[in-house]
Amino acid sequence: MKNKNKLILFLIILLALILRVIRLSENPPSLNWDEVSHGYNAYSILKTGKDEWGMLLPITNFRAYGDYPLPFNLYLTIPFIAVLGLNAFAIRLPHAILGVLTVVASYFLSKGVTKSEKVSLITSLLVAIDPWTLFTSRFVLQSNLSVFFLTAAMAAFFNRQKNKFLLPLSFFLFGLTLFSYHSTRIFTPLILVVIFFIYKKELLKISIASFILLLFLLPLPVILANPESRARSSVVFLLNEGAVNKIIESRNSSGLPPSISRLVNNKAVYFIKEFAKNYISYYSPDFLFLKGGTQYQFSIPGRGVLLWVNLPFFYLGVYWILRKALKGKKDYKILVLWLFLSPIPASITIERFAVLRASTMLPLPEIMTAIGLFAFWNFIKSNRGYLLLVYMIILALSLESYMTDYFGSYKTEYSWAWQYGYKEVVSFAKENYQKYDKIIVTKKYGEPHEFFLFNWPWDPGQYKNDPNLIRFYQSNWYWVDSFDKFYFVNDWQIPKSGSQFVLESKKTVDCLAAKCLLITSPQNYPAGWKKQKTINFLDGKPAFDIYEN
Repeated sequence: MKNKNKLILFLIILLALILRVIRLSENPPSLNWDEVSHGYNAYSILKTGKDEWGMLLPITNFRAYGDYPLPFNLYLTIPFIAVLGLNAFAIRLPHAILGVLTVVASYFLSKGVTKSEKVSLITSLLVAIDPWTLFTSRFVLQSNLSVFFLTAAMAAFFNRQKNKFLLPLSFFLFGLTLFSYHSTRIFTPLILVVIFFIYKKELLKISIASFILLLFLLPLPVILANPESRARSSVVFLLNEGAVNKIIESRNSSGLPPSISRLVNNKAVYFIKEFAKNYISYYSPDFLFLKGGTQYQFSIPGRGVLLWVNLPFFYLGVYWILRKALKGKKDYKILVLWLFLSPIPASITIERFAVLRASTMLPLPEIMTAIGLFAFWNFIKSNRGYLLLVYMIILALSLESYMTDYFGSYKTEYSWAWQYGYKEVVSFAKENYQKYDKIIVTKKYGEPHEFFLFNWPWDPGQYKNDPNLIRFYQSNWYWVDSFDKFYFVNDWQIPKSGSQFVLESKKTVDCLAAKCLLITSPQNYPAGWKKQKTINFLDGKPAFDIYEN
């Protein structure tokens, strides 16, 4: 690599780091319940060797709220908490670093396939600034690990001729994807079958690579057979209970004879139809460039997951690699099959435009955009320098517009989607802790106990052995109703009068002879209680009202 190209790559990496670290604790505007769960469980393992449920060094999954995420992120987070303490910056920083490392890995991946320095530099630049890779690497997500491991595995594989250790490293990294995110547990085996099929003569001679991979693959069927590993998938899978009810309803409302109706309305037909609809949508301009994802926590509403200026170059790049693959280029065949297989994990779930579950596509869109851009560049015979300058200016303006929205209107208008206000609530409760016998908190915004544990922070050993700790399993979820002097109540169970609160666990909390603090949703309180404070979302709308009796 020439010194000039080294400097450009260094500047791209620096840009990626700045974009990911600047105001990291404040944007997104608050830690969400998954972030505090990962953070506190990492903190608990650091302090006690066990997660908050008492599991010693969880390996295959940890319980969390009953959704059983994979534990790799816990162990990644522990060193940062040990050095920086339990706070937003400490638990988000490793994911920002993973985002930067993905930029580097993308450069080498693109270089290994295209052998072009220019295409590789543009690829790394796009990975550094595209909303899909930028937005998600600024907070705690399991998919950040899988995206990096998958990109690095592919980079090592496509550069395997340069060093004999790169192929074993590639398969080691593929193995790590199986323990980093649920989507790669589906995708990685599929792409490995493709790789072995295309390169079987070469790979069968290399026993160490196969041995490394087997170490990861052999325990996987046992892990997946465990109901805990499938807890989340049973809820989001296309053929869940809601889908079955729709099928039955369609049969009953059909005017066709019963035998024909069963042929038309059944699980197989429903699955194929919904899967095909979902699958195609992940290649659509709507998802990629115009509207983005449907969950406000994973993309800015109304903005694509890729910068719109790259729309024509992406589809041109897809066409270009298809041509290369059809001409027998093995590496391009891998890219094409990667592109075709990657939406499968997202397409078998009920959510449309699922940004995280489709992350197995990354960084393919950036590679294909860079390839398409230079295919266009080579087609143009004159004024190429001016056109490239115009493109870079538009790209910079697109990034500036996106970041203005991200740090401005998105933070203000969607702070509610990040469960904003809990940190302020915990701060108020901590300052006034000695004044009250009991502190009652609404469950309206989801799992308040975890925000108290994280933001206090509460001693994990003390929490697990708390005599007032009430936890129970219900509706495929683990609930916490109380610990210490804190009690957590459903919003609709807060009485309009009186002093008694009935928790989900049927325990009664009586404030008649006790001094109580109530942290509740706006205007939801018993008559006669006195308001102490209102905590607002960033758009000025009330999030919590705080009362005392």
